[in-house]
Amino acid sequence: MTERPAPSRRRVLGGAATLTAAAAVPAAARAPAIGVIASTWDFGAAANAAGIARLTAGGTIVDAVEAAARVPEADPENHSVGYGGYPDRDGRVTLDAVIMDDAGHVGAVAALEHVIHAISVARAVMEKTPHTFLVGDGATQFALANGFPRQNLLTPPAEKAWRDWLKTAQYKPIANIENQRGSALDHDTIGIVGRDASGRLAGACTTSGMAFKMHGRVGDSPQVGSGLFVEAGVGGATATGVGEEVTRIAGSARVVASMRGGMSPQAACREAVMHIARLRGDALKDAQVGFLAMNEAGEVGAFALLPGFTYAVNDTTGRAVVLKAANLASK
Repeated sequence: MTERPAPSRRRVLGGAATLTAAAAVPAAARAPAIGVIASTWDFGAAANAAGIARLTAGGTIVDAVEAAARVPEADPENHSVGYGGYPDRDGRVTLDAVIMDDAGHVGAVAALEHVIHAISVARAVMEKTPHTFLVGDGATQFALANGFPRQNLLTPPAEKAWRDWLKTAQYKPIANIENQRGSALDHDTIGIVGRDASGRLAGACTTSGMAFKMHGRVGDSPQVGSGLFVEAGVGGATATGVGEEVTRIAGSARVVASMRGGMSPQAACREAVMHIARLRGDALKDAQVGFLAMNEAGEVGAFALLPGFTYAVNDTTGRAVVLKAANLASK
């Protein structure tokens, strides 16, 4: 059985507005009654549309963030998430994902193979096991045993990119290949945070990881506290970019802790980026790291090391608005 990929994000994104200033984020008081969903990158607009539709249909906020994450996972044009993701240096596509709500329910998978919707497998771990995290063959076996269809995730374009890389590569994984200057691809891991009309919070994060990584490499994305963190009465945060840098400071948990201490989502994201910059200095070179956060009121903020980080949040009509995050390089 093979699942049909979702419509291309480019077709769905056509209905999204694009703004240039982070200050254009709609205030919580003006947010739609159905809820607020924010996602990293421009293709987050398509993800948000699916999440809002799920809320409108009566789904929970966990249902909504899962539905949002499944959109890029099934898009073969997205080479950093799910089906069509670039493989590791051995030619194997491995997926990482996490889902979390504000009641402390968590499910995650890492190095999952042969299953498109890693986020749904992560939710199954959360709801069907006493554990929070399954990895490698165990994650894949669990997914197949629970009825998830097996499928080859290595698409012809992704395989070609890998084989072209092998011709000249010195067997060093390429960090953040999607954001190199001159690339036609401008995306990375998708992280999602959401709030429903009652104030319940949840988040999701899913990725195929660093292009041409070492087999077995796991970044920040599926790690609670690094790629994603949600806390009742405070808010949620997610990260994108080079995962190794995010894990050094447990980035998403740090952002949420800063909001707990009274910072706005924007200020909390900036503080985490500043910490990484101070900690790593010149070692960062051209690496990108970005954080996206939402507080308990549904207010959204984002900040990145470098220009180019975008995110999507629904406006008062429920329509996704794509925004450019503030960044350290243009302070």
